[in-house]
Amino acid sequence: ADPCFFANFANMRIVIQRVSQASVTIGGMVKSEIGKGYLILLGIEEADTEEDIDWLVKKIIGLRIFDDDNGVMNIGILQAGGDIIVVSQFTLMASYKKGNRPSWIRAAGHSTAIPLYETFVERLSKFLGKPVGTGQFGADMKVALVNDGPVTICMDSKNKE
Repeated sequence: ADPCFFANFANMRIVIQRVSQASVTIGGMVKSEIGKGYLILLGIEEADTEEDIDWLVKKIIGLRIFDDDNGVMNIGILQAGGDIIVVSQFTLMASYKKGNRPSWIRAAGHSTAIPLYETFVERLSKFLGKPVGTGQFGADMKVALVNDGPVTICMDSKNKE
């Protein structure tokens, strides 16, 4: 099955990119930057809950996609000593069934999305054992990265493959 296929029901979506470096710049100023680690794009729908957050955070922390000494993806973010940046990405919730102009009607509004985004970052930071970099919710961000591998994984909190 396609890991980037998202079903037609409420779900929190993430795209994880293993990076050798990444940064978020807003208005010409670097807000966050990391070396080795994950750049995570996060999309939130109105029906998403803290259960979705908990499941995703555990999967992210347990994910073994860094190379071991034999060049096999067998090392997790903790063992690799990596860092994480999380960027809110409402466009992950695009509906493109009709026509050619995407609709983001499924994306959560600010009153739902901001608290869930902040909770996601806080819980991820707790499990990682250090601060997680962020963008700025609703800002025009310039996200730069060097995708290492490339390794890109899509996850959906309701489609647990």
